[in-house]
Amino acid sequence: MNVRRRTSRIGMALAVVIVAFPGAASGDGLPVLGVDVGSTGVLTADGLARYVTLPAGRQTVVARTTIRGGSVLGSRPLAGRLTIPAVAYDRSASGISADGTTLALIEPRQAFPRRNTRLVVLDARRLRLRRTITLRGDFSFDAISPNGRWLYLINYISARDPNRYRVRAYDMNRGRLLPRPIVDAASPDEQMRGLPITRSMSRTGRWAYTLYDGGGKTPFVHALDTATKTAHCIDLPMVAATDINRLKLDVRAGGTSVRVMRGLRLVATIDTRTFSASAAALAPNEGPAPPWPSIVAVGGLGAVAAAGFATILTVRRRRAGSLQM
Repeated sequence: MNVRRRTSRIGMALAVVIVAFPGAASGDGLPVLGVDVGSTGVLTADGLARYVTLPAGRQTVVARTTIRGGSVLGSRPLAGRLTIPAVAYDRSASGISADGTTLALIEPRQAFPRRNTRLVVLDARRLRLRRTITLRGDFSFDAISPNGRWLYLINYISARDPNRYRVRAYDMNRGRLLPRPIVDAASPDEQMRGLPITRSMSRTGRWAYTLYDGGGKTPFVHALDTATKTAHCIDLPMVAATDINRLKLDVRAGGTSVRVMRGLRLVATIDTRTFSASAAALAPNEGPAPPWPSIVAVGGLGAVAAAGFATILTVRRRRAGSLQM
């Protein structure tokens, strides 16, 4: 069977596979197993299509499908295992540039830490390979600039502590990782800590707002300007007394504010012009947040993620006597 005919048959069957086997792939670049968005995919900026990935033996099928009806607009097999990047534990997805030209995929995580990280960047319209990126060290995908020029990655710098990491930028034009991490210029020496709980993007795809639990300290929102390689960390002490796993971010029309929501209730508001946060009235009898790692499911996956990370560390410790990391 030639490649074109095989690809066509894969495309015809893809919609059925998406419905029958949601979440069939293993965990992606996040530092725990069990969080994968390959089969649910990532939406395009206009909301009319989504990109999905599905394992096919030793290959991965990447496809573009319509939101209405789930028709397959195009598909292509790629060598090896790859997936749509998840960027938070509520299954927030990323990888597609706002202009629709660039799609980034990442190799699913099999262990923490991993010695090398592989990403694949495609021409999103034709699903053709543009670049394969192999980096020494452990990285997960974070964001992409609106025109696809810059990829942003989380670089884990500790073999034992997933709370130790740096935000790095990768230059697609020059094919290199920038040496300096992306930091908040107002507090360049302050270390980011914590797990990414949820993500919301500005309508232009320029700003990526991610809520972090703070790693035992103050929760915060990381505001990443993907066009200028700059970032701001906005502390949210007002959410420390609530279950942070139930919070969502809502970028308001015009992008001048981000609302921190618990269901339909406003918890806090972030002014994106000053990068300051103000608290809303808290509901009475609001219980304290559970200790990290939370056993409360984040989108049905929080307990799986915590258990997955514990398993990884257990396996690693068992192998420590015979395997040099």
